[in-house]
Amino acid sequence: MRTIWLTGLPCSGKTTIALELKRKYFKDYVLLDGDTIRNFIHNNDMSMEGRKLHLSYISYMCRLLNDQNCGVICSFVSPTNDIRETIDGIVGNEKIMNVWVKCSKQECIKRDVKGMWKKAIDGQIKNFTGWDGEWDDPNNSDIVIETDKNDLETCCEKIWEYLR
Repeated sequence: MRTIWLTGLPCSGKTTIALELKRKYFKDYVLLDGDTIRNFIHNNDMSMEGRKLHLSYISYMCRLLNDQNCGVICSFVSPTNDIRETIDGIVGNEKIMNVWVKCSKQECIKRDVKGMWKKAIDGQIKNFTGWDGEWDDPNNSDIVIETDKNDLETCCEKIWEYLR
């Protein structure tokens, strides 16, 4: 089994794609999503070190699940290439598929139903990924899905076809 790891800016469509992949193609996979996992473990350390540690824990979970023959779909911002390389090393390069959920910053701001981008722009949230916080365009993606150019069905089909 493998881990499908979706990374992208906040509001790029990671969770939406993850939910649809699980519903349509990967019913037996475990879904781990940034919002629900953070809420569950009460980890609010959004420093770069805090994020790296948090995502390392998630990566170990994926590895353990994969070793037990469980597939995993992950939806996490995973903001830097350094962090993504750590994730790959923990999960195992042969077991992880990296998907860059690419979307323009302008479109992410338009999609912001939680108001997080607005708060970042207004200075109420500091170190917000993609605004005043670090973001590296991924350099290790197996596939790039452009959610501001393709609909949900097309994005999911591209991932499915890549895996086949």
